[in-house]
Amino acid sequence: MNEPSQLAVQRDQFYRRDRRSVSAARRFARWSLVHWGLAAWERADDVSLCVSELATNALLHGAPPGRGFLLRVRYDGDVLRVEVHDSGGGEPHVADEVDEGGRGLFLVAALADKWGVGQRDPGKVVWCEFVHPAGACPGN
Repeated sequence: MNEPSQLAVQRDQFYRRDRRSVSAARRFARWSLVHWGLAAWERADDVSLCVSELATNALLHGAPPGRGFLLRVRYDGDVLRVEVHDSGGGEPHVADEVDEGGRGLFLVAALADKWGVGQRDPGKVVWCEFVHPAGACPGN
């Protein structure tokens, strides 16, 4: 018998170039996890930390004055994907030598199952993914 397919669900929120946007983005991501029944998932805190790091990078390096960034959180039953879209240039990367100011993408790379950078016009999308096996009970 065929198993029912799970449609992906997605939530988007745009943020201004403002330091308060990082905490607002983290709350939005956490609310999304609660809404999808993933609040007790053992990786929920990792997701929140990665949202904070990607949002901070967008504010510091990707959102030119007068612009902002878009946070997209998508869940398809197997993978939770976080994307931060900005209109700035540059290519984010994990620094070879981690100094006091360069731990953001280092943490994202360590916590997420995958991460990467995609192009958009203008700017880029920095994303990370967390595998949530289908049928697994959140919090186990």
